[in-house]
Amino acid sequence: MRRSGVGAAISAVGVSRAFEDGSVALDGVSLDVAPGSVAVLVGPSGCGKTTLLRMIAGLDRPTRGTVTVDGAGAGDEGGPAAVAIAFQEPRLLPWRSTVRNVALPLELHGVRRRERLARARGMLGLVGLADAHRKLPGQLSGGMRMRAAIARALVTRPRVLLLDEPFGALDEITRHVLDDLVLAIRAELGMTVVLVTHSIAEAAYLGDRIFVMAPAPGRIVRTVEPGFGARGPALRASVPYASLMADLLQSLGTAMAASSGGRAA
Repeated sequence: MRRSGVGAAISAVGVSRAFEDGSVALDGVSLDVAPGSVAVLVGPSGCGKTTLLRMIAGLDRPTRGTVTVDGAGAGDEGGPAAVAIAFQEPRLLPWRSTVRNVALPLELHGVRRRERLARARGMLGLVGLADAHRKLPGQLSGGMRMRAAIARALVTRPRVLLLDEPFGALDEITRHVLDDLVLAIRAELGMTVVLVTHSIAEAAYLGDRIFVMAPAPGRIVRTVEPGFGARGPALRASVPYASLMADLLQSLGTAMAASSGGRAA
């Protein structure tokens, strides 16, 4: 059953992040993400995409500025919105079955065994792994392991799902299938999704709002709202989709040239 409208709004205002060695990961970043939408952070390595994602998750704090989720500080204890994150590496425990891996966050929160396993099986069904619940991670393909990692993130019923370059190591066909899975999950659960990617094609396909980032220091140089309706093979083959990819590529190229300032990359 679809549960629309449960996603949380995300806002960043004037966010900067500097480290003790003097390096600056982010400088003056501001963005807004609507509840229940898919937002994409796209850009080259070193532009602060993962740093910003970690701030939304409450795993890092800005040096200046604010990051809020439904108006509460990201990561604040007792905040109103549950946030879950899936990384590029699935990080499944090799000695635990798939269903027990997915149930692990609930186990750590003291949920009773019967309930946590039932919820884990439900999430595995949602990501297309209902028949794999007894298998060990080593018996799963790369795409299946990533599905399991996403199911583990979903099992706590978050209002925000953060995906840090989750499909970068997968082949193109599997990547397309999992892109569609992300959209199906968003439609089914109504949550807000924020995705980090290096892939312009993936950003153009998934994003309701796309934030183009550039490095040195990390900043948002452009925000794009594609306005596509239904996604699918027809969109990937369409002229508007190809035009958007070319437009994003040009924006990234311009930003990178400005960042280099004539210096060697």
